[in-house]
Amino acid sequence: MRYLLDTHVLLWAFDAPEKLSERVREILLDRSVQLLVSIATPWELAIKANAGRLDVAELLANFEGTIVRVGYELLETRVSHAIRAGLLPLHHRDPFDRLMIAQAQELGLPLVSCDEIFDQYEVKRIWR
Repeated sequence: MRYLLDTHVLLWAFDAPEKLSERVREILLDRSVQLLVSIATPWELAIKANAGRLDVAELLANFEGTIVRVGYELLETRVSHAIRAGLLPLHHRDPFDRLMIAQAQELGLPLVSCDEIFDQYEVKRIWR
């Protein structure tokens, strides 16, 4: 099984696992699954760090190495993902989330997130 992780899930997995639901913790510990991270995640983290909203300089300094070291994989982003993200209904305008929604839809991936806004789109959201 493959899962796409929302940005907050990645951050909480590293720094605040108690914020994750029991189901999500089980998924993250299951070595038989493939845990995917969108290119939207480091993009979002860098923008929020630059704005002074997050302290993630250490993570960003070696993002790819850290992701691989913990067993996650960066999801290849395709032009079709960007186009789909742009054409999604405007229920949600966050460009990072829209890219993840598009990737989840196109690749048939469940999206691991506590963010209920994803429920307005045709994606399977995993939290509880």
